[in-house]
Parts: sequence; structure tokens; C-alpha cells
Amino acid sequence: MPLPKISDIRDLSDQEITDQITATKRQLFELRFQKATRQLTGTHQFKHLRHRLSQLKTIERERQLQQATTATPEE
Repeated sequence: MPLPKISDIRDLSDQEITDQITATKRQLFELRFQKATRQLTGTHQFKHLRHRLSQLKTIERERQLQQATTATPEE
């Protein structure tokens, strides 16, 4: 399974990105729980989910900065 592309995330709305961040954090929690109870079989999922979470947060922050610069015009 290849790593997710950031271009897929750029097409999402702000609310969808927030929902995806929440869902990814929950999936990471569940993976950690499975690892602790020795039920986890695919440890590569950690890498994919952490990568996805960082992409989501990056796009979210880019949009926040973009809104901040458009909200306060420079004089």
C-alpha cells in the first residue's frame, strides 16, 4: 500500500480535513491499543497513518495562515 498523496487532501473542505484528522487520530489510538494487547499484525500501518496525519495538519495550517493573511491586509 503506497503512502497517501497530499494532492488528494487539497481537494477536501476544511470540515472534511478536521473530520479526517479526528478519524486518523482515533485509528492511531486503536493501533496502539492493538499493539499493547498483542493483536496487531501490520505495523506498517503506523507509518502510513502518521504520514497521513502530518499531511492533514500541514494543509490545515496552510489554510489557517492563508486566512490570517487575507483577513489582515498589510498597510
